[in-house]
Amino acid sequence: MRKTWEQIVPGEPRKTIPYTLTLEAMQKYCRVVGDTHPLYFDEEYAKTTPYKGLIAPPTIHILLMFACTPADDWMRSPGTVNAGQSWSYNLPARPGDTIRLEARALDKFIKKDRLFVVHDNVFFNQHNQVICSGRGQTIRPA
Repeated sequence: MRKTWEQIVPGEPRKTIPYTLTLEAMQKYCRVVGDTHPLYFDEEYAKTTPYKGLIAPPTIHILLMFACTPADDWMRSPGTVNAGQSWSYNLPARPGDTIRLEARALDKFIKKDRLFVVHDNVFFNQHNQVICSGRGQTIRPA
């Protein structure tokens, strides 16, 4: 049972699950969004770049958000609408990385009869390095 808007407590960590990013999942995501840059597909090319190997695109956080969030999390409630977000990218995720998400609600408020939650999300790799972090707002179902 997902938490209702009334049960969301600002500052309380959300339950998350680790996810190992596979090359197959990364490249499938890239194909779906139409981003076929050789940094994501061509190992020989990627080795010649400053990254020295294949990387995931910065927008991989979209896949990671769902992969690291259990289906019963309040963020995945049907009817939830993204009301805006801002992301900072520190270093690229790579195939084989085990990703960990730290996430929480920061605030919640009602505006024009809509239920808003402000939240933050920080993704780490297996070396405890920050891949990316973001802050956003969602409009919750009543």
